[in-house]
This record gives sequence, C-alpha cells and structure tokens, in this order.
Amino acid sequence: MNQENYILFDQYLQEELTDPEKKLFEDQLRSDTILATSFEDFKEVNFQLKQKFSMDKERRALRSKLAKISDECREKKDSRVRTLKPWYYSVAASVTILLGVWFVMQNAKPVFEDYNQYENAYFVERGDESATLKAAQDAFNNKKYKEAVVDFELVRHEKPSTEVDLYYGITLMEVNRLEEARAIFEPIRKGTSIYKNKASWNLVLLELKQKEYDACKTILKTIPTDYENYDQVKELLKNLN
Repeated sequence: MNQENYILFDQYLQEELTDPEKKLFEDQLRSDTILATSFEDFKEVNFQLKQKFSMDKERRALRSKLAKISDECREKKDSRVRTLKPWYYSVAASVTILLGVWFVMQNAKPVFEDYNQYENAYFVERGDESATLKAAQDAFNNKKYKEAVVDFELVRHEKPSTEVDLYYGITLMEVNRLEEARAIFEPIRKGTSIYKNKASWNLVLLELKQKEYDACKTILKTIPTDYENYDQVKELLKNLN
C-alpha cells in the first residue's frame, strides 16, 4: 500500500475531505476489497495508538509546525517548481509516526509494568486490633512496598495466613527480592487454597519481570479458565506469542 493511500486514509478519518472527495473514497472502498482491508487495518492502528499514546495532541502540534516549515520552503522555491500543500507534509509525517510506533508496538514484548496492578488488601475487619496487620494493609495499598515487606514479616509471625503470604510475595517481587518471592508463590500455587491461581498469576509476573517469556507461557497455560481474571491470562498469552 503506497503512502498516498495512507494519507487519504488519514484525511478521511480526520474529516478533512470535501463531500465529493469523501463520496468518491467511500465508493472506492465498496468496489476495492484490498483498499477496504487496508483501510480497516489503518483504522485499527489509529484506534490503538489513541488508546495507548494519545496521538491527537502530538498530531496537531506536528501539523502546525510542519505547515509553517513548508510555507517557508515554498517562499524560497522557484515559482516553476510545484510545491505540496502544507497539510501534505504534516499528514505524511504523522502517518510515518503512526506506522512507526505501530510497528514497534507489534514487535515489542509485554513488560511487567503493564500488568502489575493488584487488588487492594483487605485484611482488617471491624474489631480487629492488629495494628501491624493494618499497617501492612495500608502500606501495600499505598504501594509503599518497602514498608509493607517489614510489616508483613511481622504479621507472618503474629497472624500467619495464606492470604498474607500471597501479598507478602507480591511485595517481595516489587522490591526485587525475586527468589524469595518465588519461594512464597510456589507452595501456594501447588496447594489447594483459593489463592492458588492468584499465586500462579503472580509467578507469571515474576517471570515477566525477568523477561523469561517461555516460562511465562508455560505457567499461563496451567491457569484454568475459571480463574477470575482469566481475561488477563488470555491477553498476556496472546501478546507473548
């Protein structure tokens, strides 16, 4: 697909075509399946980039800057040389950026920071007098993981539980005590508690943090479809393939 078509796609999506140009383009889409397929792909590119990178603001700034440059260049050109409209430069440049970033996105591996969003801890019930447990809960929920590690270590002696161990493992992973975190997750994963699938998922994150992609996929395939956050499992597995 040549660049002129990409520019046309971009103009159409930005509503820059005149009514006759818009009708002609839509007629072409109905009669040319290859063009229509390419246009659908291009729309998906725009959607994904707007979702992830918010390109609209950058696009407007780029167009304004390049329009100014093209005007300056036009003044210096011999009048016999045909110059392109300012928008052509900016559209071509923005399309290049769109396609370049999309290419990077398509070829980049997922990263730990895309997935390390955790449910808040809710250990402390009404009437619970454990100040240490409350401190661990609050530190974790406020992402103060170094503090949470210390509090959880105290809690594990005072009031041990599988749930506390799971959150302790997460805090260890967040402060890069990875092998200690693994030693927490593995027994939970192999056990029979209601936290076993969550332990498997966090073990996946641990492997992802170390860029051990094959290990990630292996563990992901062991998580059952009834896991409450199975959509994340499917998404990560898809992005790793």
